[in-house]
Amino acid sequence: MSSAFDWRGRRALVTGASAGIGQAVAEALAARGCALVLTARRVDRLAALADDLRQRHGVEVVCIAADLAEADAVARICDELQQRALAVDALVNNAGFGVPGGYHRSDWPTQARFLKVMVEAPAELVHRLLPAMRERRRGAILNVASLAGLVPGSAGSTLYGGAKALLVRFSQSLALENRDCGIRVQALCPGFTYSEFHDVTGARGLVSRLSPRYWMTAAAVVEESLAALDHDRVLCLPGRVNRWLKFVAKHLPDQMALRLVGRRSRQFRELD
Repeated sequence: MSSAFDWRGRRALVTGASAGIGQAVAEALAARGCALVLTARRVDRLAALADDLRQRHGVEVVCIAADLAEADAVARICDELQQRALAVDALVNNAGFGVPGGYHRSDWPTQARFLKVMVEAPAELVHRLLPAMRERRRGAILNVASLAGLVPGSAGSTLYGGAKALLVRFSQSLALENRDCGIRVQALCPGFTYSEFHDVTGARGLVSRLSPRYWMTAAAVVEESLAALDHDRVLCLPGRVNRWLKFVAKHLPDQMALRLVGRRSRQFRELD
């Protein structure tokens, strides 16, 4: 059994830290004595969170305003880290959003922005920060994927499941490549989580019809994630209901699973 990951005295970079799972990660790591670099577009909310974490946990918190959809956003974040001599021991790729509706209904710049934030930016951050972790022979990379990346694709938010599936496979490969260097990698695959995500995509009215048993709080998701990281588990699927859904999707014939997801997707995705 792996020993617990020691967060005290480390520094973590958390993207999309202003709300939801990102904020919950920041709060959980600060409580464990980890210094933080927080990034998001909403610098006012980041600053308020940073002040709160400093006061409650006495940790160093640095805020960097960044929109990961911008072409040079990752480079600018890493340049600022270097200028401030801030070594990053852990990376949490959490920033993300969804594009609701059928694929043909949105313009390509919107989909390109989605791919930049959800796929390219996480991959670039890992590529830039991983060498120093390998040199120090310690580190952690937590890629926030989704249950959607483990089950058949659904109608609506068409690229979402594919992007999350990529993060899962990316994380598994990274784990194999870097385990001997003392670096732990995890793909966190939450299901429905109480956050602003569905408000932003305009799906709040749809998902509010789902039974409460499908939902988890962001704090509960993060606690399961960090416990799994302590045991060096690469795939973390929090919540019994989510694990059951993955089991069913895996063992049903492909066409049957796809039809089932198709029927259910109208309950939580905006379609045509």
